[in-house]
Amino acid sequence: MSGDLTTHVLDTGREGPAPGVEVTLQRLDDDGTTETIAQGTTNHDGRLDDPLLTGEEMAAGTYELTFDVGSYYESVDAESSFLDTVPVRFVIADPDEHYHVPLLLSPGGYTTYRGS
Repeated sequence: MSGDLTTHVLDTGREGPAPGVEVTLQRLDDDGTTETIAQGTTNHDGRLDDPLLTGEEMAAGTYELTFDVGSYYESVDAESSFLDTVPVRFVIADPDEHYHVPLLLSPGGYTTYRGS
């Protein structure tokens, strides 16, 4: 069995998915250096078309997802957004598990959690 890493973005202010959000995944090494290992853009359903990591790409370690929400808000003609980018740092402890990191977004804040 091998795990995978997925995400999606919901715009709670607009009560639906957030399409067109650029998402970047980086792996953090023990010495603090980062390596970009995946990128994507959310589709009409606020999800990426493919997992960010799957199979042998999955490895234990510290990762950071960065969501470009400032550009998203500009694209939907929102009057203003307090947020520009949202970084979410997390740990993959067991590469055989499924990890889902959703982002619930509003112009003034966000929530995230480990989903199922």
